[in-house]
Amino acid sequence: MGLLLLYLNMSSVSFAQESKPPPPPVEKPKIPKSKPDYSLLPKNPKKATILSAILPGAGQIYNGKSWKVPLIYGGLITDVYFINFNNRRYQIFKQALADFDDELPNDFPSLNRDGLVRNVNYWRKSRDLTYLVLVGIYALNLIDANVDAHLSGFDVSDDIALKIEPHYESFSSNNKSVGLSLKLNF
Repeated sequence: MGLLLLYLNMSSVSFAQESKPPPPPVEKPKIPKSKPDYSLLPKNPKKATILSAILPGAGQIYNGKSWKVPLIYGGLITDVYFINFNNRRYQIFKQALADFDDELPNDFPSLNRDGLVRNVNYWRKSRDLTYLVLVGIYALNLIDANVDAHLSGFDVSDDIALKIEPHYESFSSNNKSVGLSLKLNF
């Protein structure tokens, strides 16, 4: 029995695999990490519009068109100046009309009641119009940010071309046509 156990023990050892050390890990060549260029990706129009709605010009900066920001703020500041100017003139003529109606001396003794009413209406209308211009500038800010984000992914490479070339075509032996062809290459 002992001989049998010795034989089985030796036979299991002879068929067993030899343990080898693991192979050294293969080193991959290290590629230097560079930041990806996100400027070529299309922008999100919703994000650009929301940014411009919160802070005028922020959508233009998001779209990479920061040169438009001074134009937006220049328009807004100029319009606020004219709103203030027209409102001051409106208030002056409105007070002069109230003084005229109360038979008090006013700043415009050469104007009668009709002249004062015309001036009150003119300056009120001018002030109200400048409020509409302010809303228009704000709306153009939003529209510009949205459209610019939509067009950010538009391909404007040199592969796109529109050419006008002379064209000669023969339909039959005695029917020939000469003209211009318009070719659009993508």
